[in-house]
Amino acid sequence: MNILNCTVPSLLNPIPNSLHSAGSSLSVGLNLPPSLGILLPSTTFATPTSTTTDFSPSSFSFPLSSSTSLVSSLSNIRFHSPCVSFKDDSRLRSCRTNQRAFRAGYNMAIRDEVSQEKQPLRYIVDDVQCQVVSKPRRIALFVEPSPFAYVSGYKNRFQNFIKHLREMGDEVIVVTTHEGIPKEFHGAKCIGSLSFPCPWYTKVPLSLALSPRIILEVARFKPNIIHASSPGVMAFGAIAIAKVLCVPIVLSYHTHVPIYIPRYTFSWLVKPMWLIIKFLHTAADLTLVPSSAIGQDLEIARVTAANKIRLWNRGVDSESFHPRFRNHEMRARLCDGEPEKPLIIHVGRLGVEKSLDFLKRVMDRLPEARIAFIGDGPYRSELEKMFDGMSAIFTGMLQGEELSQAYASGDVFVMPSESETLGLVVLEAMSSGVPVVAARAGGIVDIIPEEQDGTTSFLFNPGDVDDCVAKIERLLSDKEFRENIAANARKEMEKHDWRAATRKIRNEQYNAAIWFWLRKRAQLLRRLPRFVKALLRSLGTAVK
Repeated sequence: MNILNCTVPSLLNPIPNSLHSAGSSLSVGLNLPPSLGILLPSTTFATPTSTTTDFSPSSFSFPLSSSTSLVSSLSNIRFHSPCVSFKDDSRLRSCRTNQRAFRAGYNMAIRDEVSQEKQPLRYIVDDVQCQVVSKPRRIALFVEPSPFAYVSGYKNRFQNFIKHLREMGDEVIVVTTHEGIPKEFHGAKCIGSLSFPCPWYTKVPLSLALSPRIILEVARFKPNIIHASSPGVMAFGAIAIAKVLCVPIVLSYHTHVPIYIPRYTFSWLVKPMWLIIKFLHTAADLTLVPSSAIGQDLEIARVTAANKIRLWNRGVDSESFHPRFRNHEMRARLCDGEPEKPLIIHVGRLGVEKSLDFLKRVMDRLPEARIAFIGDGPYRSELEKMFDGMSAIFTGMLQGEELSQAYASGDVFVMPSESETLGLVVLEAMSSGVPVVAARAGGIVDIIPEEQDGTTSFLFNPGDVDDCVAKIERLLSDKEFRENIAANARKEMEKHDWRAATRKIRNEQYNAAIWFWLRKRAQLLRRLPRFVKALLRSLGTAVK
């Protein structure tokens, strides 16, 4: 047998002449990312000569006819499972499915290799460029707490997500807690659900979202997919509605509650919380996580199958958060009238879980520096008492251009939190051209990987005041070095775009969720005849 091993980028190169003889058998090894295994499960296919062979995401083999090539042979392959089929269309061969799950997604463009200048094969996978033609979807979002009122990093995530889904032509409804929500947002209808305060965090409203009004609204909308934030009470309602309407459901994990629990209530509640999280995500067809670190935590806890945990790519609005917003008046405000002094900033929700008391020990070691806390939260009054008599400013919540100016006017952004699922404020600070000094923990290491530590920003060992202070002092004492780090940070953030992150969720992750949902239904249907036979047998026995 003639053997050819090739990777995806080289797949369209002409096959060596030695393989062009009639009756040759070609074995192709594809160097594909693991995520493609979800799209292309093991199955069999028939070649033009009606022989069958095993197919897996990593390799397959088939006979070659005379004067042919890999692409022309691929164009005649037809899969027999819920997988995909290739069909010749002269210039463009598009991969379609026999399942309605993929009617909106996954087109793998395979172009003729008549000339050497053709573009490489494109698969919809993490590290290969996407090329998708997808018709509009109807998406029901269940978000708790509200992305319009609650002060949190995921507020920006969901607002940008909704905005770009609408720009891509999707119809969207948003079910959320009722406080301060608009009637619509970028054309997406918003539905408020009566809520109650979280018992141990009263500023967080919760809602089950299972009122007859909401169920009817969602049913009339006829969603293709339901997407809910997790963990939370509303996730239970979203799952119940998805099951009733027979619709795939995706849960996205945003708050690492098991880490928060010991800070707010009893440590023995951590294990029950993991059980609740496992119940929710086992019921979901796909789980989205904001960082690989959180994905690993969920995988270790066996919350759901590892291949059902996917990354929600980070994004940042690099136009709204830009160095050009640096402003002398804002800097004077944040420095309490002394703009010439070094300025450390922190932006975010002021909660005890953010380890903000750590910054008191840092500032004790930096008497010449000023610190500004931009944001609000339940821990604010405690922090104000803690920093009483020190050069600390608490601005409360800032929005729009004021927030952009506050970011860009700082010298160093410090993030001491060890519980971040991602840390969107770190992205926004770096996009604003401000070097970051952050704890080496949680999702932060996805933003500042070890190979970029000291190049785009700095990581310090969690809880290590000496390490943190040393890195802040280095940045504050050397303006040229600080500006180089700031420029590198800005350049890195320009690579991350909310629209691209939304497109990946819409065209790849949602399709994977639909495929898992279809597979689950097919498995249930396969069991149905056995169940019916058993039922008839038991009824016959009862009649006798």
